[in-house]
Amino acid sequence: MGALTGKVAIVTGAGQGVGRCHAELLAAEGAAVVVNDLGESADAVAAAIVANGGRAVAQRGSVTDWSAAEALVQRAINEFGDLHILVNNAGFIRDAMSFSMEEQQFDSVVSVHLKGHFAPAHFAAVYWRNQAKVLEGTEGGLPQRRIINTTSESGLFGGPGQGNYGSAKGGIITMTTILARELGRYNVTVNCIAPRARTPMTEVNPKFTKPESGFDKYDPANISPMVAFLASDHASDINAQTFIVLGDQVHRIRPTEIANSLTGGDKQWTVEGLAAAKDQLFGGSPSGVPAWGGPPM
Repeated sequence: MGALTGKVAIVTGAGQGVGRCHAELLAAEGAAVVVNDLGESADAVAAAIVANGGRAVAQRGSVTDWSAAEALVQRAINEFGDLHILVNNAGFIRDAMSFSMEEQQFDSVVSVHLKGHFAPAHFAAVYWRNQAKVLEGTEGGLPQRRIINTTSESGLFGGPGQGNYGSAKGGIITMTTILARELGRYNVTVNCIAPRARTPMTEVNPKFTKPESGFDKYDPANISPMVAFLASDHASDINAQTFIVLGDQVHRIRPTEIANSLTGGDKQWTVEGLAAAKDQLFGGSPSGVPAWGGPPM
């Protein structure tokens, strides 16, 4: 019996790469999976899961399309009778420096990542809220529900040339906290991972090349156990958290917090006063661009 037996999951962007690995592992752990992607790759992944003894269906469609996101959630309910897990994974990159980026590059990337996370989450939340009204007070209480979002190290630390992608991924971290605060009453937890793996977006970097022998640090399959764990009942007390996941490593990110404070003593600050208090505000900490905070390659 797997960790997700009896659960129903949606995985977006599951036609290849990390998303495919997520779908395959969730199915192997017992979940019925709706495999979402734009084209035939979704059908191929669903068919492979079924061939291996799992339960899966494909649902083509763009997560940026409001109606398609609604249909995606409804497909899980119609096909498997419920929805317990939403893994938001779909996305792509269109990198450029701020002085070179075109409007379409910016809009398309922000849409697929930020709206592409929110739209499925919205329709899942509508369903879970309605179910909570029906099930509240009944024997057994509310089922456990999960959303696992996908950010990136660029969203955490700010990657040059990724003003579209990094900004959208940073927004996903904030969205994760907001959804966790809103949906906790319905027994929903919402967490976020920043995967570092060999994918169609990273394979151009030679550092991600598969080694001839030994542990394949950037195998995308290394990411999926953390997703399956967060989707399971074992993680019922984990909420609004973000993790970098790569190879054999899991790094928990400390939530944003106040680093230092000034008070003006019930008086409005002046430019001169703030200039004089600058060293006190930073308390000896660097005041320039922060160092890249991710783990080494």
